[in-house]
Amino acid sequence: MHITQLNWECLLHLFSFLDKDSRRSLGQTCRRMLGVFRDPSLWPQLHFHSPLELTKSNFVLGPALRVLSICWHSSQVKVCNVEAWMKSPLQRDICRVHEHAVNQFLLRVCNRCPNLASLTLSGCGHVTDHYVTLLLQSCSCLKTLWLENCVQITDQTLEAVALCADALQTLHVDFCRNITQAGLQRLRKKRPSLTLKAERSATMIPDKRPGSWASERAFKKLLWH
Repeated sequence: MHITQLNWECLLHLFSFLDKDSRRSLGQTCRRMLGVFRDPSLWPQLHFHSPLELTKSNFVLGPALRVLSICWHSSQVKVCNVEAWMKSPLQRDICRVHEHAVNQFLLRVCNRCPNLASLTLSGCGHVTDHYVTLLLQSCSCLKTLWLENCVQITDQTLEAVALCADALQTLHVDFCRNITQAGLQRLRKKRPSLTLKAERSATMIPDKRPGSWASERAFKKLLWH
């Protein structure tokens, strides 16, 4: 029996053993295999190891997605974590290749994955409060949010959790230097049942953000509209 003669459930089972690149390669062999590759039920979990992986066409975003992680462990993460106004031209060039990748990807998740239950972002130095807030508003089933070493995440994300994330049960904001102790205390007061952990975040030296009052004002407008 040829592989294309197997029923749909068997093909999905076979695809489930393959990594993203192998699934894409097999999906390009014929229309039937491409249909299996595009089946949303094949993609309940997605794990990425760099922002550039998000730009590939070797995966499918859909309502079946429950678990998503983008965990980048690279020397370039240190460059991303340098304050924008302090970066050298070389550092800006390094970041320019991927600086919008995670935020744009989260926007796609907002539009296609309403049943997302768990999100982990680690080493994503360019992800912002704005896009995390949009995701919290769009993915009402989110139960676990883990943010680690995401330098642009601030107390604004904590405010969004308090206002938008009714289903959220667990929040980690580890090594996020612009999270403050005051912000954590406010969230604990507003959401006492939430399991909240913040390893080192509130004890790190925060950025000095020029004109931060304007960005905070725009963010609050987003929350209330």
